[in-house]
Amino acid sequence: MLGLFLYLYVMEKVVTNSNFSEILSSDQPVLVDFWATWCGPCRMLSPTVDEIAHEYEGRAVVAKCNVDDSDEIAMQYRIRNIPTLIFFKGGQQVDKLVGLVSKKEITDILDKLI
Repeated sequence: MLGLFLYLYVMEKVVTNSNFSEILSSDQPVLVDFWATWCGPCRMLSPTVDEIAHEYEGRAVVAKCNVDDSDEIAMQYRIRNIPTLIFFKGGQQVDKLVGLVSKKEITDILDKLI
């Protein structure tokens, strides 16, 4: 089980105030999960985001941004509720989902961006 956790963890990028521009510069679509450790719905959505990171490896970048650790980014994108998923293509925001959403809602958007 720990091996699977580490395998999935490695595939997601952790967003910080200093590396966000680099992550957005990817040629692939980018999904950023804005979350916090104290957020119950965020913890419920996390396994779904982990699955998507695994399934879309090589086709999309999946990153997680802890709003408590990266408050500059959270303010820049006006994150008021979490979890918030923001989809980027070519470095530009193209879509957004707020709240506890289904895997299908997320993958439908990613599939359109690939």
